[in-house]
Amino acid sequence: MNYYEISIKTTSEGADLAADALFSVGAAGVAVEDAADAADIVKNTSNWDYIDENIPLSSGFATVKTTVGEDIYSDFLSALSDALFELKNASEIDLGELSTEVKSLGSSDWKDEWRKHFKSIKTSKITVVPSWIEYHAKECEKVIYIEPGMAFGTGEHETTRLCLNLMPEVEGKSVLDVGCGSGILGLSAKRLGAKSAHLVDIDAAAVKAAESNAGLNSLEVKISRSDLTEDALKADVVFANITADILIKLSKTIIEHLNPHAKVVLSGIIHQRLDEVKAAYIAAGLKLIGHAADGEWDALLLEY
Repeated sequence: MNYYEISIKTTSEGADLAADALFSVGAAGVAVEDAADAADIVKNTSNWDYIDENIPLSSGFATVKTTVGEDIYSDFLSALSDALFELKNASEIDLGELSTEVKSLGSSDWKDEWRKHFKSIKTSKITVVPSWIEYHAKECEKVIYIEPGMAFGTGEHETTRLCLNLMPEVEGKSVLDVGCGSGILGLSAKRLGAKSAHLVDIDAAAVKAAESNAGLNSLEVKISRSDLTEDALKADVVFANITADILIKLSKTIIEHLNPHAKVVLSGIIHQRLDEVKAAYIAAGLKLIGHAADGEWDALLLEY
């Protein structure tokens, strides 16, 4: 079956109304691309998302998208046209163009096309395998299977590989994975013999993906949807693969979660922010014991 992406051009103020119009005519889900959301993320000090500096933060325009199959496409588009006409006549706010664009996505294979670009990732300690790949592990090879879902983390990205390569000895240790995404780091540590692993993230989709991956690998870990500042736990090894801004903001908070002589792996640091992150953690009382770079990214290994 063929699929079509339907996009509505509107304003930041009108994005919710456009989304409601899509839902009212049968959309199963929508995606909103809004510069105002990016601006909110920048202002929100507890948010861990990365924002590209080239993204405009005040354009005032938004795009609302959904995807439908060819079986309902014609009726859906006709009903949407009527819904948008009524919305434009009834609304007292600026909805912008409220125009519709359609893009053909081809057959149903488009939904799984992205999977073809992922492959198994081998590090000196562990091999990360996408869940849809049949993999034959060698004797004594440690393997973890990952299905990213809607969360970040398959092992493909440089920042994740850097963490895996810098991972200190975790056998018998307690581990904390901050901003866990798919759970790849905390689950890898558990597979490598960690005594316990606590994974935290503020994103519900990440928590769901991490829980699914824990089950996929039959690993017992604790997973929480929370801000690190809300937990009183302490750990021997901490992973934080987030962004430079958030790492700097967490530098003093992370200290509160470290056992004596704990190791901390930081990643998600672009080259231009490396010195800032390094300085923040040294000032907080940690000692730099390792560094690695890959592409435009850096990672640090520190000791408390």
